[in-house]
Amino acid sequence: MLETSTGRQTLSARQMPDTRGNILELLKLKGPMTANQMARTLGITSMGVRQHLVALERDGFITHAPRQGGKGRPSHIYALTPGGDALFPRSYPQLTNSFIEAARQAFGDEGLKKIFSARNDTLESAYRTRMEGKAFEARVAELASIRNEEGYMANWQRSDEVTYLLHERNCAICEVAQRCPLACHYELSLFQRVLPEALVSRDRHIMNGDRTCTYVIRKKTP
Repeated sequence: MLETSTGRQTLSARQMPDTRGNILELLKLKGPMTANQMARTLGITSMGVRQHLVALERDGFITHAPRQGGKGRPSHIYALTPGGDALFPRSYPQLTNSFIEAARQAFGDEGLKKIFSARNDTLESAYRTRMEGKAFEARVAELASIRNEEGYMANWQRSDEVTYLLHERNCAICEVAQRCPLACHYELSLFQRVLPEALVSRDRHIMNGDRTCTYVIRKKTP
């Protein structure tokens, strides 16, 4: 299962109903095509193809534009959107893990720490920009919003006058974290850096078998 930018989970191209999956694979292999071209290639009627094209475009997987320079009846040419292209297999986690392992072999654990630290510097800058000028509770809410956008399925709640809980129900870097626990260490460090007026600790941890990563954010008292 893949997750779209809207947060809805959807099937991969090969898990879709046969004709829609075939249309997506055809556009991936051949590039932009008209409905008639797809119908001839797939051996079905153009009306049947168009019914599936309407559904695929509604879901954001394809787009169309007028065909330029065509003779006779005006037609449209269809192509994959970035969302449609994302339905095809990717090997990002494997690639990331191979880079981490290569960095460890080349630079050792200390070099790997420098890489994660540099990544935190970049993330901290982006997070601070979003959180700047907000009151403490609003900054906690904004942090949860950022993490939710990044795929962590995050939400927050107020525990008492000075304590908040940040829950993450999905580990967006799970495969990396399994191979390199440093990733989790630097995520906690990131929260501590963007909320310097609070004590931040991790109370539950998906890598330890918990259902969530839960962070306790306690505002420091004067």
